[in-house]
Amino acid sequence: MANYVSLLRKTKQTSKAIRHLCTSSAATTHHRQPPQNHKFLEPTNFLGSWEAPKDPKEAEAKLAMLRRQYAKQVKEVRKEYIKEVELIRLEQQRKDEAKREAIRVAREERNKLKAAEAKVRAEERKIAEKEFRQMLMKERSEKLENWKMKEKTRDDKNKEKRQLIHRKSSMWIDEDNLEKSIFQAIVDIKTL
Repeated sequence: MANYVSLLRKTKQTSKAIRHLCTSSAATTHHRQPPQNHKFLEPTNFLGSWEAPKDPKEAEAKLAMLRRQYAKQVKEVRKEYIKEVELIRLEQQRKDEAKREAIRVAREERNKLKAAEAKVRAEERKIAEKEFRQMLMKERSEKLENWKMKEKTRDDKNKEKRQLIHRKSSMWIDEDNLEKSIFQAIVDIKTL
């Protein structure tokens, strides 16, 4: 029975170890690794440097001195870190400004191209409108000429008809022929 319990414990421990290995895959290990360009600080001389003195006051003074030295070093490291962060921020700001400037220049170029294209389209539209107006004027003048010619021919025909009627009406009929011409007019309408 004791062997069974110990075997059960070993299998539980083994399964925990396997589960731990399975969950910590290679894809997540890059989070734990520092970036390749990171520079580590040199090992500090504080670690393992404490030797307990026999006098408690001396120990307290030594500890205070170590704390002050450590605080100075931490202060220096923080200053360097702040400088690095500021440099990174300035570099990022410079990159952002350069990117904004490039975008602005590209936008200005696009606007210039659009303005030039709009100018060309406006010129083309003006030319097309001018040609259209000329064509309309030409058609109107042709229609006017055609209308004038038709009016002239109509007037000429009317003049001819009037002249013909005037000539026919100006002929005098003798009284002897009056009855005969009336009878003929009644019988033959076409001659009138």
